Amino acid sequence: MKTLYTATVTTKGARHGHTTSDDGVLDMKLSMPKSLGGEGGKFSNPEQLFAAGYSACFGSALEAVAKDHKVDLGDFSVTAIIDLGKTEEDELQLAATLDCYIPGVDVETGEKLINGAHEICPYSRATRDNIDVTLNLLVDED
Repeated sequence: MKTLYTATVTTKGARHGHTTSDDGVLDMKLSMPKSLGGEGGKFSNPEQLFAAGYSACFGSALEAVAKDHKVDLGDFSVTAIIDLGKTEEDELQLAATLDCYIPGVDVETGEKLINGAHEICPYSRATRDNIDVTLNLLVDED
């Protein structure tokens, strides 16, 4: 692999700690969500950070595919919903849902773009066959 960019982030104290990138851009306290027995509140957690990265990366992949197909995405958005759960074997497991809103495209075009983005997105490629990923196209009602 030819490296194009390297992100370096250090977290001290795990889910109850603090995470900082080597360039200082990311510098935040983490907390356990209330549903996992934590304090919740105004601090982030690994699942939110993963959702932010996945939705941004998938959006960039969507832009690349749309450009190849000469489709204007308009004011599009990608919402990543990351679930943390347990398998039947009582092991922790992630699942992802990507809600993609592309205004003004027909369903066939939208699905083609989303499926194409899923093929090239580095997050999608990293999670493929490892976690369940559901792709949804959100459309405007007529």
